[in-house]
Amino acid sequence: QLQASGGGLVQAGGSLRLSCAASGRTFSVYGMGWFRQAPGKEREFVARIDWNGVSEYYADPVKGRFTIYRENAKNTVYLQMSSLKPEDTAVYYCAANRRLLPTSRADVAYWGQGTLVTVSS
Repeated sequence: QLQASGGGLVQAGGSLRLSCAASGRTFSVYGMGWFRQAPGKEREFVARIDWNGVSEYYADPVKGRFTIYRENAKNTVYLQMSSLKPEDTAVYYCAANRRLLPTSRADVAYWGQGTLVTVSS
């Protein structure tokens, strides 16, 4: 089970940190990450981190602004979002797959519930 939190309303240029707490499985063997879905758009990949926290990968729109990291001792993965833009407004979903999270939403094994991020201009 994946429980996402940390969404909210923020002004453009601001920051937010999303958290995703995992339970029920061996967290440390799972690649984790985030997708997002804006109104009227398809769910898209945002960022991922591999099972041991060595490798990170970001979608182009968020590179240099978002950072993903994990604390296996707390079974939690985070998404630090900075320099937020109105186009970052979306429901953000935590996701997991064994070893490495795919960038295609169709291949994701586990989803958490979403947390809404709204960036005002």
